[in-house]
Amino acid sequence: MPFFQLNLLMTLFFLIFIPFVASITFNLPNINPSNQNRDIFSEGEGSYISNEGIQVTPDGIGADRSQKSGRATYMRPLHLWDNGSGELASFSTNFTFVIDSNRATSYGDGLTFFLAQNNSVISAGGAMGLPVNATTGVAVSRFVAVEFDTFWNSGWDPVVGTNASMGDHVGISISSLASVRSQKWSSNVTGGGVCRAWIAYDAVSNNLSVSFTGYRNNTAVRQDGLVYTVDLRRELPEWVIFGFSAATGDLFQKNNVRSWTFDSSVLQVDENNGMAPNAGPDPTEEKNNKVGLIVGIPVAIIFVAMFAFVLWRRHKKKVMEDEVEEDPFDVEMNNEFEMGTGPKRFSYHELAHSTGDFAEKEKLGEGGFGGVYRGFLKDLNMYIAVKRVSKSSKQGMKEYASEVRIISRLRHRNLVQLLGWCHQKGELLLVYEYMENGSLDSHLFKKKSLLTWETRYKIVQGLASALLYLHEEWEQCVLHRDIKSSNVMLDSNFSAKLGDFGLAKLVDHDKGSQTTMLAGTLGYMAPECVITGRATKESDVFSFGIVALEIACGRKSIEYKAPEKQIRLIEWVWELYGMETLVEAVDPSLGSNFDEEQIKRLMIVGLWCGHPDSQLRPSMREAIKVLNFEASLPLLPSKMPVASYLTPPMSSLFGITSMVQYQTSSSISNVTESSNQTTSSTVSSSSQSVSLLHSM
Repeated sequence: MPFFQLNLLMTLFFLIFIPFVASITFNLPNINPSNQNRDIFSEGEGSYISNEGIQVTPDGIGADRSQKSGRATYMRPLHLWDNGSGELASFSTNFTFVIDSNRATSYGDGLTFFLAQNNSVISAGGAMGLPVNATTGVAVSRFVAVEFDTFWNSGWDPVVGTNASMGDHVGISISSLASVRSQKWSSNVTGGGVCRAWIAYDAVSNNLSVSFTGYRNNTAVRQDGLVYTVDLRRELPEWVIFGFSAATGDLFQKNNVRSWTFDSSVLQVDENNGMAPNAGPDPTEEKNNKVGLIVGIPVAIIFVAMFAFVLWRRHKKKVMEDEVEEDPFDVEMNNEFEMGTGPKRFSYHELAHSTGDFAEKEKLGEGGFGGVYRGFLKDLNMYIAVKRVSKSSKQGMKEYASEVRIISRLRHRNLVQLLGWCHQKGELLLVYEYMENGSLDSHLFKKKSLLTWETRYKIVQGLASALLYLHEEWEQCVLHRDIKSSNVMLDSNFSAKLGDFGLAKLVDHDKGSQTTMLAGTLGYMAPECVITGRATKESDVFSFGIVALEIACGRKSIEYKAPEKQIRLIEWVWELYGMETLVEAVDPSLGSNFDEEQIKRLMIVGLWCGHPDSQLRPSMREAIKVLNFEASLPLLPSKMPVASYLTPPMSSLFGITSMVQYQTSSSISNVTESSNQTTSSTVSSSSQSVSLLHSM
């Protein structure tokens, strides 16, 4: 028997006979009817799953919409804690939901995320589907819930001031409708706005924390600070059902959950699990266990053997398919990459199946190299992102090879992880960890969500940490050469991860890049790169500075529809810096919810990193110290300097080192770019000098 099959057989055997280790992890990004009874179980009056997600209560179809209640739970119960070992599981979940009154100003009653003892009680009205007496609010069975309460009940709901209604609120409730902690919620029930909630429980600190989005001036905002300390072992049984409940009373509202992710920590189960603490063995139970063991072992062995045989047949078939003759390019690439460690080789069939044969509905984005698709690997129970390089792109092949050679060897928490690769059947495919919250630019410029100031500052610090690793902390210096907002990805916790290493280059730490191929993106490319064609650590720092300004200001580096003096972001911010009015450039969507000292510091660091003279830019280590308040702010000129580069003859434009001088903006020569360019260089053939704007 081949080694991998023997290893699998042994693994299955130990899984059967060694104490069970339980955890639940899933990601349901677009809940639809296919999830019914496969992932989610709906029960109650009118609860079902539609193409819009879980309709926890009826969505408004039909005349009878009052006094309805429903519940939707995950198909597997959660082993929350273990009686034998006393160990408690941590968990985190986030979901998007819509509560919509169809413009009615009177509505009710609410939606909850809950964990509860397995039971069949689902109460209507103010009970929001929870197992309580809807009249008294007293629990029928134990539960812990985060409630999005949209109808104030005087008997148990929180008050403000002199017994005044708090109105719509989010609360943490423990076996009672009277919340132990609550916070006013700026809901958008009349407008049916899409909201998101983040709920986490830490088994060490016993902290249950809740964050959620509300709406202010029709703009989504994140509300934090709802935290309660509770030992769930004292409040809930070992095994719990978990999911969503909702109800309507005399008034109506639609309660809809559109996406849902959940992750619980591994729970080590004691071999005596199930026995009450300090209780002696039950002789009858012990006898039954022995009988079960005698019968169970042969059955388990037969099952494992059959399972291994099926896997062997499947593996043999897969090997035969994979041994189809590959073209010379494939053979060369396989020989080179299989020498490395870490990422694995996937088969084309495996990746095509995971993406629905690269279905258009699974496409996450499109670039010059090709498309990126979302896939799901059933064997690993995880989502992935698959980059499919265009067959017609020779440059794409070079970028593919570069990306695998470089990123497969890098390990950092702020870099997108490469999981694997495939070059088969004429296809070039790269497999990455799936970033649930997409790219930074989709939030900053396309309003996918409103990033709070705390989240933005965390993103900047993460990106800076990634660049420090690439420039100074790895065995070689890695020049990324294409740092921009669309290449900064955000995971489920909105932590930054730098991706797309297709243009990256490896150089020795004491040497610069020797490449003469112009690379980069309009608005992020350092001006000296346009003339010399050479990338350096300083040119990466320049790009970082532009992204830092975009994060603070919430707009693109070049905005052609902006007033003339604001078209180039860095010019505008530098002008405000000189007038000591930097706050005018802050993203208006933040309102007043930002730390003024932090945001000014970020913009000044952005200007410093974007200095037109590469020799006057900081290293990433220096920039990080300023961002972390470990060093004082740099002193910059009150007017933006402009770098002037001596231009060599056109025939040797990329063959010499340019000469640089800088002066104030009064001597700027106008430079224009076409809005559809992806890279930019402007050279005057009638003059021996050219001034390049800092924002190119």
